[in-house]
Amino acid sequence: MREEGSIISTAVKTSDATSELNLTTDPIPRLIRRIAIPASVGMIFNTMYNIVDTYFGQFLATEGLAALSLSFPLFFVIIASGSGIATGATALISNALGSGDKELARRYQVQAISFGVIASVVLTVVGLLVAESAYRFMGANDLVLALGMSYMRVILLGTGFFLLNAIVNAGLSSRGDTKSYRNVLFIGMILNIGLDPLFLFGFAPLGIPAMGAAGIALATVAIQGVSLAYMLLRARRARSCAGMRFRDYLPQRAFFREIAVQGIPASLNMMTVALGMFVINFFIARNGSTEGLAAYGVALRIEQIALLPSAGLNTAMLTLVGNNFGARQFDRIKETYRTTLLYGLVVMAVSLGIILPLAGVLMRQFTTDPLVVAMGRRYLYIEGLVYYAYVVLFSSVSFMQGLKRPMPAIYVGLYRQLIAPPIVFFLFAEVFGWGLDGIWWGIFAVTWSAALVTLVWSRAAFNQVSGSDGGVTVAPAPV
Repeated sequence: MREEGSIISTAVKTSDATSELNLTTDPIPRLIRRIAIPASVGMIFNTMYNIVDTYFGQFLATEGLAALSLSFPLFFVIIASGSGIATGATALISNALGSGDKELARRYQVQAISFGVIASVVLTVVGLLVAESAYRFMGANDLVLALGMSYMRVILLGTGFFLLNAIVNAGLSSRGDTKSYRNVLFIGMILNIGLDPLFLFGFAPLGIPAMGAAGIALATVAIQGVSLAYMLLRARRARSCAGMRFRDYLPQRAFFREIAVQGIPASLNMMTVALGMFVINFFIARNGSTEGLAAYGVALRIEQIALLPSAGLNTAMLTLVGNNFGARQFDRIKETYRTTLLYGLVVMAVSLGIILPLAGVLMRQFTTDPLVVAMGRRYLYIEGLVYYAYVVLFSSVSFMQGLKRPMPAIYVGLYRQLIAPPIVFFLFAEVFGWGLDGIWWGIFAVTWSAALVTLVWSRAAFNQVSGSDGGVTVAPAPV
């Protein structure tokens, strides 16, 4: 039921009570900035959160650090699942809001919450059943296995918090509110500074024992619980679930099918990233040394920081395309795509202007080994040419998800992470004899080819959905 009748609009109160965003009528450049900047700042806080974990992780024994490292693939499945469901929910809620059907948007929100609850139960049960075998498969000895299981049991029991945080945020970001999630990530970063050492080392006056790796996990789960409480308050203020009763939360097949169709490809796309990391590390080990692996690991951290603004642009793209697709505002969809790519070009140029001159200095913040520094600096010089390809790639995938075209995400992910890299890395590094440089240039070739494919795919998807409205086309920003 459409609450605005024949008037299609999405006027959204943001967390700033003095401002209002209308996602289907306000100027696109202003909307992109208002959505992308808080989301990007939030990702900076999230990165700082992970740095805090890394800092306190150094106080664990070697076996404890190994346990945390081996836990990452299992933990990543939870994160990827939550992100995928949230991406699907954002596309569906945004489309409903853009069409003026607020009741449908709220139904998508509550059904996504139910979907998340069921998914979290399944992930927890399956995780507890397979975690020990997974650790042994990855080569954990008895001590590492015991520490890893103590960490992962706590994380698995908190799966619901991780998924529901992402899903509740989907309803807020669909309305243009990325400030709430930015705030919760800042709160989490501050809490982590206190809770990590509290649970890691214990505090006898309060009867808190030293819990080691499990303590770091408990801090993470506790922060997720606090974050969920805050996000639910923000969702209540935004009326994300207003008027919904208990029976509306009961699983409904049609809604679950739509959420799965939109969300599972996004989850699988994220999961291919972990497999892609394995492929890269495998070829680095074949063509380099321990120093090469270390250089890649350190340089990747620096690169990820440089790419943080692109995460905000992806959020803006998905939200604005989803809303305007629901409103059938095809000219605004086209403008969103072009403007986002243009902003991405500017942001990546600024990032390169900072990263490249300081590549050696930045590497030395993480290692004193001159060989590792030299290898990492070389990687950053080459991969600097790939930064804008990531913007094009991720923005185009978000663009198609906003058009309710989720499958290209998984196809492009499989190509970029699993199909092309072994072929290109082998050719460049071993057949051509370029060694590590072959792997770095291989990443360049694979990423840019994937980006160009998504450009063509995005244009085709847009022409398909807008064919009855004039057949307008999408042209990329200049590269």
